[in-house]
Amino acid sequence: MNVIRAHAPGRCGIVGNPTDMYGGSVISCSTRERAECIIRTGSKGILLVNDELTQLLSGADQLGLCGDKLDIARSALQFFNIDPSQHSIQMETHTTIPMRAGLAGSTALLASIVGALNQYLSLKQNCYLLAETTRRIESGIMGIVCGHQDQHMAVFGGLNFMNFAGKESLKQLDDEPLATIEPLAGRCAAPELILAHTGIQHHSGTVHKSPRERWLAGDTDVRTAYARIAQLAPAGKRAIVEGNWKYLGELMNENHEIVAKLGGSGEANDRLIDAARAAGALGAKLAGAGGGGTIIALVDDIQAVSSALLAAGADQLFTPQPQPGLTVEVS
Repeated sequence: MNVIRAHAPGRCGIVGNPTDMYGGSVISCSTRERAECIIRTGSKGILLVNDELTQLLSGADQLGLCGDKLDIARSALQFFNIDPSQHSIQMETHTTIPMRAGLAGSTALLASIVGALNQYLSLKQNCYLLAETTRRIESGIMGIVCGHQDQHMAVFGGLNFMNFAGKESLKQLDDEPLATIEPLAGRCAAPELILAHTGIQHHSGTVHKSPRERWLAGDTDVRTAYARIAQLAPAGKRAIVEGNWKYLGELMNENHEIVAKLGGSGEANDRLIDAARAAGALGAKLAGAGGGGTIIALVDDIQAVSSALLAAGADQLFTPQPQPGLTVEVS
């Protein structure tokens, strides 16, 4: 068998998140950091390998989730009904995306596994179906409360305006609309961004659960807030197309203030956001879910903002740029 290597980027939400959970629009950029899955011939069964764990699966009864870092691979095998007793492969996964950092690292890893298995099984799914499949696994098998941004960014990559109208139920019904993905990279200048990790890990499904429950219950504050955030991404698209970075920064700041008022941020997040703005960032907000994770800042003096973020306690800094999405290579 040929060696299959699939890899996908993380993502950072620039403006509009978290309305990808509520039928809204989001502008998001991929990260330079990537996750990868390599499938090669192995001994009888399926040998799962990552940087910390190894397990040889010999039967379908071993595909249950165990709460460890191999669950992402197990969930994909389970979804595709792959019986380890009928295969002889090694599935190896790696990532340079910080996990539980609000950069969709787990989703990128799952997307790379889905891409590799799509090639291995000769399924020939296109980008839209690969993104939908990745989310079906993440939501339906792994039980994660999530929107649609992460999976589409992992598969499509780049800098995108994404519309998720009609997908607010999160049920992925057969007759619901597919996402509308509009690439902006290469059509206009990309904003200069910096990411700062708080050093605090979180589980985005947990962070998203309470606002989701309030939204489903018809909470007026949540409904009104998310309706306003949904208006910010189309405005942000225009700001990017016109190179109006001051206006984009204002939209990012408004996005964050709304989310923070709903309790969706956190002390560490706000400390870094305040530091970035004080150092001259045009805008700063959560890059994903709050309660830790990572913040994103729009800058025109990256050195000054970087120094301020490190002084304020940032654990790691990253500079996102539009990158290719899910890529599958066979050798």
